[in-house]
Amino acid sequence: MTVSAELLARVGALPCFADPQNIETLGGGITNVNLTVEDQGRKFVVRLGDDILEHGVMRWNELSIARAAAQAGVSPAVHHFEQGVMVLDFVDAAPMSAEDLHDPALLVEVTKMIRAMHNDVEAQVTGPVLSFHVFHILRSYAAFLEANGSSHCPLLPELMSQADQLQAAVGKIDLVLGHNDLLPANILRGADRLWLIDWEYGGFNTPLFDLGGLATNAGLEPEAEALMLRSYFDADPDADLMHRYGAMKCASLLRETMWSMVSEITSALDFDYASYSKENLSNYRQAYATQFPARGQS
Repeated sequence: MTVSAELLARVGALPCFADPQNIETLGGGITNVNLTVEDQGRKFVVRLGDDILEHGVMRWNELSIARAAAQAGVSPAVHHFEQGVMVLDFVDAAPMSAEDLHDPALLVEVTKMIRAMHNDVEAQVTGPVLSFHVFHILRSYAAFLEANGSSHCPLLPELMSQADQLQAAVGKIDLVLGHNDLLPANILRGADRLWLIDWEYGGFNTPLFDLGGLATNAGLEPEAEALMLRSYFDADPDADLMHRYGAMKCASLLRETMWSMVSEITSALDFDYASYSKENLSNYRQAYATQFPARGQS
């Protein structure tokens, strides 16, 4: 993809660069524009994206957590920040695919990293940080869709009723500093280590959301999910944990569905959000029917 003259000028004007060269687009992501830049023998990633109020994305929050994650050794260092622009060190690593996480040994390694991230990033972060309460987010999305006359409005009474059921099933939660967007592509695999990137949805949440999100995004089978939970909690998951985890996994899928429904209205990026909404809604309905068989058949 060719970098536009406007983007070239914007990146070239950043005060953190002395002589930016070889500016190229970086694939991945359906929220931001990502570029790679070389400057004085070093390589950087430039992320371009403003606050996205309807999704709760606040760049000051992303910056705080990205810096804490870098201090914890989980993420690349932040080189420069100004509103709408974040520049990070480029790391020689490749984004994972869903298929990568079907390798049991790699899944265990990633799960251990997630557990360490939940502990170590929180220990480094200071100052104001957002929470990521998925059921509040779902209610906010429903209100936004209603206010903007979304074609999905007829689905909302059923989906919000199910969200209430899921919240009751999850029950009380433990809080950690979560990533909250664990797509396989947000996990980078280097020669001898893993990296975690893209903290725009970071905030305090239950660890079950990250685990459920990883499982759905990677298409894990039940045996792999049990391995993931065993690796995270250092114990075989009991029936209560499986029930709460299953409900949060459904909530994760419903949030992704409604995120896409909202993005159909608001996003200017060249992406087929309508098809993404349809795909995620189908995945959510299947997961909900598995979690609540009798209700899922109604």
